[in-house]
Amino acid sequence: MNVRIVTVTSKGQATIPKEMREKHGVGKKVLVVDVEEGILLKPAPTPSKEQGSLKVLFGKKGARQILAESRAEDRRREEKLLERRLRH
Repeated sequence: MNVRIVTVTSKGQATIPKEMREKHGVGKKVLVVDVEEGILLKPAPTPSKEQGSLKVLFGKKGARQILAESRAEDRRREEKLLERRLRH
């Protein structure tokens, strides 16, 4: 385990050593997690790394297609509700 001591400024800023940033893929943002042992810094996920994480749910559909299908489903539900109200 690589351990380093870094200085914390009066503003609460600390510099993560370059070799640790490179090793763990730390970019411009990190997640700061309060854990029992102290503070855990984790690389923040970027949209490019997360791209495709919902493919399991949506397959090869694009955002526009998913939105169009969702709107069509909403219209069908509204039409059914309107038909029920008109019958009663």
